[in-house]
Amino acid sequence: MGGFPFSAIVGQDEMKRALLIAAVDARIGGVMIFGDRGTGKSTAARALAATLPLIKVVQGCRFNCDPDHPHDCPDHCDGRRSHKVSVPFVDLPLGSTEDRVLGTLDLERALAHGEKQFEPGLLAKAHRGFLYIDEINLLEDHVVDLLLDVAASGENLVERDGLSVRHKARFVLVGSGNPEEGELRPQLLDRFGLSVEVRTPDDIADRVEIMKRCDTNEQDAAGFAESWASEDAKILKRIAKAKAALPKVETPEAMLEDMATLCKAVGADGLRGELTLMRGSRALAALDGKKVVTRAHLKTIAPLALRHRLRRNVLDETGSTVRIERALEELFG
Repeated sequence: MGGFPFSAIVGQDEMKRALLIAAVDARIGGVMIFGDRGTGKSTAARALAATLPLIKVVQGCRFNCDPDHPHDCPDHCDGRRSHKVSVPFVDLPLGSTEDRVLGTLDLERALAHGEKQFEPGLLAKAHRGFLYIDEINLLEDHVVDLLLDVAASGENLVERDGLSVRHKARFVLVGSGNPEEGELRPQLLDRFGLSVEVRTPDDIADRVEIMKRCDTNEQDAAGFAESWASEDAKILKRIAKAKAALPKVETPEAMLEDMATLCKAVGADGLRGELTLMRGSRALAALDGKKVVTRAHLKTIAPLALRHRLRRNVLDETGSTVRIERALEELFG
């Protein structure tokens, strides 16, 4: 498997829950993780990607093409052999240009052979996997705009230098950042499905356990991974069952009304809040092995889905999470 096992991460339950929900339903729209440095943000996302089952791709395809849908691929993958690979996990460097992200004309081929060919970017590499952006609040706004547009549509369209290429780009977008180093624009934040706040653990026992596990992993990564393999296998099974059950999970009319009432009460802009509450509650119910969404699921998912969509209230300086919890208590007890 490689890397740090997902099940071995100490604490940070909210972050792990958000990543599991996004893995079950990619339509959630990605996860934004705010918090201190060194709190396991990238470790958790990378570990979850490594935990997921291998995926089938067409051999030699530069777009991680699904063998069941080869006609969608610009590489003309019909009839080619397939093999299994790990779920892609792509780190997007801060200095990435638009060409590096979207893809561009292969200049070397154009100069050497006079042929125009598309050179896929990071979005093609991330297809059917995870795209991770550390310190996303320091990334140029226009690049973040492009990423969010593609994440929402599931397709990347590049038209430049006489080329017109369209390819699938479905991935779980995970962004992380420290708010003290610069804030994301509210309209960009709103495009993320879930938002998580992580903090350095206060509990001494947790801090000691983190040191011990990191030390064991550094000394014998293979042995450490093996010792957690059965726990990771349980998580894998849970995700697979949830994905299969998701289409059958019911959301009663009364729950939809509760979601709309909550969004109105906290002043969430637009309707993305309601849609995320609905999708997130369903995914959480599926992970819990439940067939019907309940108010308990709504209460769990509400801070994740809404805290980054609230306007600042100059008359109420309490944090977004506190405002949401207060509204939940007033509305539903």
